[in-house]
Amino acid sequence: MSDANAPDRQTVLLVDDSPESLTQMYALLKPRYRTLIANSGERALQIVEGDVLPDLVLLDVMMPGLGGLEVCRRLKAEPRTESIPVIFLTAMSEHEDEQAGFDAGAADYIIKPVSPPIMLARVGTHLRAKAVADFLEDKAAFLQEEVERRTREVQVIQDVTIMALASLAETRDHETGNHLRRTQNYVRALALELRNHPRYRQQLDDETVQLLYKSAPLHDIGKVGIPDDILLKPGPLTPEEFEVMKTHTVLGRDTIASAERMLDAPSSFLRLAREIAYCHQEKWDGSGYPQGLAGEAIPLSARLMAVADVYDALISRRVYKPPFSHEKAVEIIRDGSGRHFDPEMVKAFLQITDSFREIALRYTDSDMGIKLAAERG
Repeated sequence: MSDANAPDRQTVLLVDDSPESLTQMYALLKPRYRTLIANSGERALQIVEGDVLPDLVLLDVMMPGLGGLEVCRRLKAEPRTESIPVIFLTAMSEHEDEQAGFDAGAADYIIKPVSPPIMLARVGTHLRAKAVADFLEDKAAFLQEEVERRTREVQVIQDVTIMALASLAETRDHETGNHLRRTQNYVRALALELRNHPRYRQQLDDETVQLLYKSAPLHDIGKVGIPDDILLKPGPLTPEEFEVMKTHTVLGRDTIASAERMLDAPSSFLRLAREIAYCHQEKWDGSGYPQGLAGEAIPLSARLMAVADVYDALISRRVYKPPFSHEKAVEIIRDGSGRHFDPEMVKAFLQITDSFREIALRYTDSDMGIKLAAERG
């Protein structure tokens, strides 16, 4: 017969104040199971606090000090031991005694004197059930971990794909991936500040803020459809050329909308990306494009993006202008409150202008970084 103390054997804890009972039960169980012994309720609780948890407890009811019912209740009250089946082994044979045992959390109740074959059968049944439950719990934990791992993997792939698509549009416009990083971080910082306002607290929960952060890089995805002679023109655009340039908002919306139609269910991420791409050039006073929306008719996501995008455009070098200072950019956005920008967005922005500067430095372009660092220092 195999060693009863081998690590793959299930473990039974015997708890009884009677040496004769312990000797009898130990001899019966040792050939099949790893067997631990406790001659009191207190000792039993000490054992289960150790590194080796029993798979089953055979527990006497009547013991000096801490009785079996209380030991059982304590085992069932602790998350670490609540799943261990407890079988009461006792001479107390009244129905009320048996009911008290089950009320305390016992899995079974065996009355002394015991029949060895019956007792071994009951112990075996409960240990098999425990093994199945442990297997299912381990499998569920493994599957949960695997789902989380694959979700993280898909998320990384999604993030990289978003940045690759967005960078394609930015590259055509002689901008850099750092512009995407800066604007998405501006949007997140602004949204986190804005949710201190009671009106926006529920709209800007953690999930929505994260979706805004991820969707912001797609704000100019529609530029992939603008002809090079207009998109890359170094001088001022003619009125006709500007009308073509303005269509990048519609092209962006249509591109994202076509992706939405491929899905079986609505996507909050794509909805926000579509709002931002289509409406980030709208202005609070209705003078923007493509629809001329005004006030709160402009989606909140696009109002956030407008501040982030304009700030970054102001502090960045463009073919038609040098980079403005951080202070000048802040002044322009402050002056645009109620005209270009939602006043609440501007109030939130003015509370965290240092954060915008830090983001710009963290994801800097070379000439921008030199200028901002000099301003700060």
